Amino acid sequence: MQTYRDHRATDADQSEWTLPRVLRTRASRLPDKVYLDAPTWGVRLTYAQTLDAAERIGAGLLQRGHQPGDRLLIMMPNCPDYLLAWFGSSLAGIAEVPINTAYRGSFLEHQVRTASPTAAVITPEFAERFVESAAECGAIRRFYLVGSLDEVAGAIAVLEQAGFAAEPFEALRATEDLVELPTADYRELAGIFFTSGTTGLSKGVAMSHSQLYFFADQGASLVRLTEDDVYLSVGPLFHGNAQFLAAYPALIKGSRFVLHEKFSATRWTSWIRDSGATVTNLVGVMSDFLWKQPVGANDGDNVLRCVWAVPNPSRIADEFKARFGIAELVENFGLTEVSMPILTPYGVPRPPGAAGLEVSDWFEVRLVDPFTDVEVPVGEVGELVVRPKVPWTICSGYYNMPEKSFEALRNGWFHTGDGLRKDEDGWYYFVDRLKDAIRRRGENISSYEVEQAILGHPDVAECAVIAVPADGMGAEDEVMAVVVAAEGAAVVVEDLWSFCDQRIPAFAVPRFLKVVDRLPVTPSGKLQKAPLREAGRDGSVDRTALQPTT
Repeated sequence: MQTYRDHRATDADQSEWTLPRVLRTRASRLPDKVYLDAPTWGVRLTYAQTLDAAERIGAGLLQRGHQPGDRLLIMMPNCPDYLLAWFGSSLAGIAEVPINTAYRGSFLEHQVRTASPTAAVITPEFAERFVESAAECGAIRRFYLVGSLDEVAGAIAVLEQAGFAAEPFEALRATEDLVELPTADYRELAGIFFTSGTTGLSKGVAMSHSQLYFFADQGASLVRLTEDDVYLSVGPLFHGNAQFLAAYPALIKGSRFVLHEKFSATRWTSWIRDSGATVTNLVGVMSDFLWKQPVGANDGDNVLRCVWAVPNPSRIADEFKARFGIAELVENFGLTEVSMPILTPYGVPRPPGAAGLEVSDWFEVRLVDPFTDVEVPVGEVGELVVRPKVPWTICSGYYNMPEKSFEALRNGWFHTGDGLRKDEDGWYYFVDRLKDAIRRRGENISSYEVEQAILGHPDVAECAVIAVPADGMGAEDEVMAVVVAAEGAAVVVEDLWSFCDQRIPAFAVPRFLKVVDRLPVTPSGKLQKAPLREAGRDGSVDRTALQPTT
């Protein structure tokens, strides 16, 4: 049976698996080479300049009373300062807490309450959200606002009026008294990445320096990254896809990292061509969006070598590669919690739909009955469970959620909640999410959190949120909410959508709404979602059908 045996750690000494060590090593060996290339902002920073800026930020944080072991919340769209805030906090021994820029209200409050960050780096447009949730954000002692002095002045005033301390982020970058920075230990907490809850609130994955390095190094192995490569990213830096699966692999290998603010299907081919990108990654429906663009004469006019696409557009893989001039498409199956236990060997043909092979040098992987944890026969669908062969290569659990950590790590294996099957040759195929989660346009959505938000509407008595199939080859989901009106009330779908817009991230707002007399339950009163999924969209109202096209 085949396995993936291609990953050899770039640095064999695990004690050196920390971002501060990697950044300093690269700045020493490649001081004048450009690391961060951000054409949207006209910024190009060499490895030496990146280190210098990060050291000033780290020193500035310590001088203002933040301590190693604290947490730094980062909430802003992609920009060069995002990367520098992450690197600077790491050099100061402070764990980063990336927050989705769509979050507000209870979604934001839960994550702040769970991680208890003492500092936050944000852009001005998010200041009001923290003021609205000030009672739940008291752990944040100081905000640092990214932007010009004119741009941040108003937001600083708003925060100070609410009782928060705030100052421009530029003040950190201008730090001159470079105090001695701590030496990072590979086992220490480096980041808390929130992954959407499935039957409860979203959980903060506690990632050590070692795991972040290992995850990134796996990515470098998957795409065969070298010092000669240019890695372009269009994903948000608050997701691992752009951060520890693009920016960090480039740092480890000494590549040039090209950052854009967000994905654009119409500009992607020109970005690839103009940057000289040799590697990039695509998630969710990005591949679908690109494929549906009008064919251009110069779509393949580039030096693109490899695209890491999850899910892989297997139905049109050959045509996709030919059109965009791609030599190799690679894929994986992984989670923030367990890194990537399944990878596709570079240049090796694989069966259609296969996610990859077990990374046998680093992991043990099994497919088990989700109720008994007994391994299922080859060819049958089972829950993917994982355990590492090397310590500190998966997460340490869920931050401040010991019960959830215990539940996931039962019987000595991490339980992913995902259903896969394996063929006789060792190839794994993703089948379905066993957890009650939804994935829409690259975002993981907790049905529970959306339900709780909708239940805040006075006319809604009960709510169940489910996934219904989305159109297109991305094979992702659309969100549907099934609601029961409160006694004596009537649910007006337009009003409910307006309510959702104010309380739920845009990507999680249901596209379909269905009003029913009652929700299906078991004899013991437990909600049954299976009948709702079977009924699908029937009887629902599609929001896109009510909105005029432009």
